Amino acid sequence: MGLSKRGLVVQKFGGSSVANPERIKKVAERVVKYRKRGHDVVVVVSALGDTTDELIDLASKVTDDPSEREMDMLISTGEQISCALLAMAIQKLGVPSISFTGAQVGIITDTTHTKARIIDISASDRIKEQLKEGKVVVVAGFQGISIKKEITTLGRGGSDLTAVALAKALGAGICEIYTDVDGVYTADPRIVKDARKLPKISYDEMLELASLGAKVMQARSVEYGKRYDIPIHVRSSFSDAEGTVICKEAKSMEKIDVSGVALQKDEAKITICDVPDKPGIAATIFRELGANNVVIDMIVQNVGRTGTTDVSFTVVSEELAKTIKVAKRVAREIGAGEVIKDESIAKISIVGIGMRSHAGIAARMFNALAARKINIGMISTSEIKISCVINKKYAETALKALHDEFGLKKANKEK
Repeated sequence: MGLSKRGLVVQKFGGSSVANPERIKKVAERVVKYRKRGHDVVVVVSALGDTTDELIDLASKVTDDPSEREMDMLISTGEQISCALLAMAIQKLGVPSISFTGAQVGIITDTTHTKARIIDISASDRIKEQLKEGKVVVVAGFQGISIKKEITTLGRGGSDLTAVALAKALGAGICEIYTDVDGVYTADPRIVKDARKLPKISYDEMLELASLGAKVMQARSVEYGKRYDIPIHVRSSFSDAEGTVICKEAKSMEKIDVSGVALQKDEAKITICDVPDKPGIAATIFRELGANNVVIDMIVQNVGRTGTTDVSFTVVSEELAKTIKVAKRVAREIGAGEVIKDESIAKISIVGIGMRSHAGIAARMFNALAARKINIGMISTSEIKISCVINKKYAETALKALHDEFGLKKANKEK
């Protein structure tokens, strides 16, 4: 999807794109090219390389239980560094530029630390004023300021959300997401060598893939793009090749039963044993987990035969410690038994809007896994996806098997 001759474009560059001074200069050159073609440009940047992980590691050396407020204060600094450096690099190329934090451009969020949700962008006029003066505006991604005037962060991949939200607030024609891959593939090309790049994908399919382990886009940013119909172009920072456009679904997309296969290894299963089998107990368990900002993925409750039952559910691995803590407290309160964790699981999923009108997809998936003697522990479905929990040691085998089963590999001429 091309841009008009003139017009506003929002570009987001991830951590690998600005990992060092040389890459920052390359990003500056790309941005300046757009500016010289007549576009107004707003750039959103992530922290340099592995800065966020390094800051989290620093916190762990001080305490094993840092408060979420102080974590936001700490990890929000990474993007402030990268946005200032990029503005300097753009200025060095003779183009005026100015950098802002999320708070300075009025990215207002709720009060949830480390996974805040954007409520409003109250200072978009400030950006527009700088654009009118001919400046490239560089904004620190991943962060905002809460309604209580606290610094907040938007969760992993939150710079994507910053970019899409700014595109909406400013009326940009497109939001370009630059990363270290050149688009959205039918599977992770690092694992499946003959994975195929998709020229287009629907919001719904990308939303499922993002939530199921595809690392290209943050799920919440895709949801935001869908809500306001903002086309998102995922492309590489290291080439000028066209990437993948995430947009409204077209009729032609429904002809393909499965568009992609996703693998998520960073999941863990928790089981609360001997839960009293009576109305309201499940509600109590998941209400408490929700109150502690634990995001639950899949849930299975066994059939109770002796007055008790086991309740199992999955979460992302980084939330395991917090989840275990809450689950043990709830188990005591409701008179349940022990709480067991299982970190040896992975989730394999197939996604495609064509699944709505194609029968037998689930059977093909289960047969392909059974043929490799891969047991299924849990199953979850939606209108356009099927997910299975399997043993982590079979994860990559399952990914390749399903990619082959649904004919997603490159055609010979693409190889």
